[in-house]
Order: sequence, then structure tokens, then C-alpha cells
Amino acid sequence: MSIEHLIAFNIALFAAIASPGPALLVAIQTSLGTGRKAGIAIGCGLGLMAATWTMMALLGLEAIFHLVPWAYAVAKLVGAGYLFYIAWGMWRGARNKVEAPVKLARQAFTQGVFINVLNPKSVLFAAAVLVVIFPENMTLIDNVVVVLNHLFIEMLFYTALAFGMSTQSASNGYLKAKVYIDRTAAVILGALGVRLLVSR
Repeated sequence: MSIEHLIAFNIALFAAIASPGPALLVAIQTSLGTGRKAGIAIGCGLGLMAATWTMMALLGLEAIFHLVPWAYAVAKLVGAGYLFYIAWGMWRGARNKVEAPVKLARQAFTQGVFINVLNPKSVLFAAAVLVVIFPENMTLIDNVVVVLNHLFIEMLFYTALAFGMSTQSASNGYLKAKVYIDRTAAVILGALGVRLLVSR
């Protein structure tokens, strides 16, 4: 493995993290509505689980999903259900006033972990990227470097996002349009849950 492999991996990783999806959407909504601390915490949860999926892909977990299709189907069903649950909570609380932080950092971290642990497509994406970018027969040290690099990139991205989304101007804009932002986010999350259910 060379530095060029890691650079290519990080470019693909940044593109994946920044693409619209449940992880990015919930991270933005958390930072806007609850503040920087919770935004960083949910990013740490998302990043930890995403890096864990990369580790699982390096260990060959995607092969299990191919050999045992029902395991993948169950994971998709549970993951979609969790997205529907989050979407319903956002929709129902859209008109609630934000008088104080409503989500503790520990709760945000746990939510971040669950969002990515219940997304079985993450391990398949990780496996596909790893196969395309990295050479075969990597050493244990190489694998550890890839996983730690993934964790660092995820945490760096979501920390920067939390700082950007928790500024006074961003918070004021969110408060003015809270009901529309939250309900739009809820609809998108629900649609992503449906997409997860019907995707192959």
C-alpha cells in the first residue's frame, strides 16, 4: 500500500460522506437544532461505525451478506425502520420551540452509531471501494492504517460541519424556518428509508 492509495481512498470517502444521505442529513439537523457539541458527538458516532464497517469489509464481511441473503434483508428492514422512526420524530417535533439543547451529546453519539450500524449498504460500499483502490494481500499494519485513516477523515468532516452549522447566523436561519427544515428532512429520511427497503 502506498500514499497514493490512501489519497485515492480519501477522495472517494469525502465524496461518499458529503453525498446526500441519512448520515449527513441527521448530522446537519442535529448541529442546527441542538448545537455544536451534539453535532460533533453524532459525527463521532457516525464515523466510528463507518470505520468499523470498513474494518469488517477488510475482514470479508460482505461475503457473508452474499452467502446469507436473508441477513442482509433483515439488516435493511431494521435500518429502514429506524430511519422511519427518526423521520417521524422530526416531523412531529417540527413545531416545537427550541428553548434549550434537547439532545445530550451521549444521545447524539448513540444515534450516530445506530444510523450507520443499521445501514448494511455501508459495508458493501466500503468493500467495493477497497477492492478498486487498494492492492491485494495488504498487511495487518496496512489494514489498521486504512481503518484509522477512515475514522480520522469522518471525524474531521463532521467536526467541521458542526462548527459551520452551529454558527449564530446558521442557528438564526434554522429557527426562522425550523418547521419547514425539519419536515423536509423528515420527508427525505422517509424516502431514504423506502429506498433502502427496495434497493438490491
